Amino acid sequence: MDIKGKITGIKYKVLTSETLKTVDIKDFNINESPAFCLVKNEVNSFAISKWVSPKRTRSFPYKRVYNTLNSLKKITVIPIVKDEGSEGDRDFLQWDTVSLMSLLDVFVIFAYYEKAEINSRFENKITNQQFNNEYIVSKIKEIEQYHSSALHWNLNELKTNLHNIIDKAKTCYSEIENNLGVKLHNFLGLDNFKEKIGKEVDTFMQFSREKAEKAQTREMLTTQPKESLSTLTKAKITITNYLGGQYFFTVDEILIAKDTVYLIESKHSANSILPSIGDIKDGLLKMILYSNLCEVKVDEKKMKSKAVLKLTSSQLTREITSKSSNKNMSLFLLSNDFSQEQILFIDNLTEEAEENGFEVRIGGVK
Repeated sequence: MDIKGKITGIKYKVLTSETLKTVDIKDFNINESPAFCLVKNEVNSFAISKWVSPKRTRSFPYKRVYNTLNSLKKITVIPIVKDEGSEGDRDFLQWDTVSLMSLLDVFVIFAYYEKAEINSRFENKITNQQFNNEYIVSKIKEIEQYHSSALHWNLNELKTNLHNIIDKAKTCYSEIENNLGVKLHNFLGLDNFKEKIGKEVDTFMQFSREKAEKAQTREMLTTQPKESLSTLTKAKITITNYLGGQYFFTVDEILIAKDTVYLIESKHSANSILPSIGDIKDGLLKMILYSNLCEVKVDEKKMKSKAVLKLTSSQLTREITSKSSNKNMSLFLLSNDFSQEQILFIDNLTEEAEENGFEVRIGGVK
């Protein structure tokens, strides 16, 4: 099943974000800061999140970005490449990540690692990689003086600064390799990355889309351990936005009822009564996309769409949805012995669903 849709703009009200710790910019160090925080100076403040890898499936980067979305000026720091050593992974920045951040009005600082430590558990692997903090602080100050949109900033950085950052990353990884005596991946890979991107964003988009499409196809063949699906139906969804960017996702479950396709993002926990907050907020970022879709087609047939966030647990009995009556909701919460903190989170989550036109389903595994 092939699903396509468009996004012409984002309208979404965030209600379950976490409180951001405030850090004065004079004391700010990206390597020591929380995963998301509020950085301020005498005049302005910025909500900043950081990625530990350019790959979006690692360490819940969507959760980190999600928690900053209520702020006026949002910045996220993403390494353009992360090399964990010749026996580890090496991940590169993808265009669709940049496009998604632009769509959410998030300024991206394309960063590079300059220090690392030997991974004591694995030969030819490194760990505890550190960003160049001085560079990131300088970029925060540039963004403070930048009065165009995040889209313009992100595209301009790609066009004018990305090659420079790639060169810095290459130099730093060469020094890390020499200083630690740990073999990294062949630097020809970075040269190829730089060459394929070129100076034109269009080239970057095409190169990254090819890789994203391959990843999407691989995911179609895999059921993740954290997923508990009632139908095991996976489908590819390709979303086009007004920036020309395309997102290649795999929807966990698809249900079709008359002229409506239900796009179901599933999160599961075997040992807790709810999936982790990181998992849920990763799902919520998908809800931002799916609840703003228009011109949806399923195998080229026009259909309406409905976004659904499905949370399951092996520990739960019964099932509720964000549309359940207060009585049924109370019975469900009482019978499953949720804590007060969990009840408050579910209340906020269901309110967020109602505000933004998607549905939440919470229950046991059928």
